[in-house]
Amino acid sequence: MKIVVALKQVPSRDSSLRVPSGGSWIDEADVTYEINEPDAYALEAGLQLKEQHGGEVVVLCAGPEGAAASIREALAKGADRAIHVQEENLNETDALGLGTVLAAAIRAEAPDLVLTGLQSDDLGSGQTGVVVAELLGLPSATIIMAVEVQDGSIRVKRELEDGWFQHITLPLPAVLTIQSGINRLRYATLMGIKKAKTKELRTVTVAELGGLPAVQVHREKVYLPERAKQTQILEGDARTAAAALADKLKFEVRVI
Repeated sequence: MKIVVALKQVPSRDSSLRVPSGGSWIDEADVTYEINEPDAYALEAGLQLKEQHGGEVVVLCAGPEGAAASIREALAKGADRAIHVQEENLNETDALGLGTVLAAAIRAEAPDLVLTGLQSDDLGSGQTGVVVAELLGLPSATIIMAVEVQDGSIRVKRELEDGWFQHITLPLPAVLTIQSGINRLRYATLMGIKKAKTKELRTVTVAELGGLPAVQVHREKVYLPERAKQTQILEGDARTAAAALADKLKFEVRVI
């Protein structure tokens, strides 16, 4: 079984993020980067499927030159080889543009299964995986909690709302977006780090994959959330005030 896992490199959670005045993206001068956490779970799911059924795991990452560090980490964890679509300005494109580039690279590999994380930690649109599936003309399922390989198909467990789950069967090849937290992430071993240095990491350009489509969505501005305090006095006796407070917590604040 050939499994392609799409990874994204994102700013690490420990980074101190600064937004330039009127800027459309963060100041990346002092930012450190890591593998997008949902994609790390997709990688783990792919590695476990490989261990159970054989085959290979191919890592696919579109991003700047510095994304090679995250790709090498994925190889150190057990991926067999990697493809780096090197482009410095992918932050300026939308999910369709990124999906088009990834789909072109995946199409050349003709995998049995494509895995991505449910969404990215930076933009969080949750669209890339399903866009890739549509462009490839493949069946897809999202928010996957478990994958069982069958004869020519897979049976997956999807997370729904309020503790409900859905079990469906899809023919192969297929595209799945993996939910975070479904398994325990492995660490790269010292031996894995040494082996990663000798594994294939092929670099291609966006132009070699056909280029980007016209961008349909433009990000105008990135800014820190505004903080504000507001005090409300609830009139009436204790019963009336308690009922009004419960309504506000339920329908306005939405914490109950």
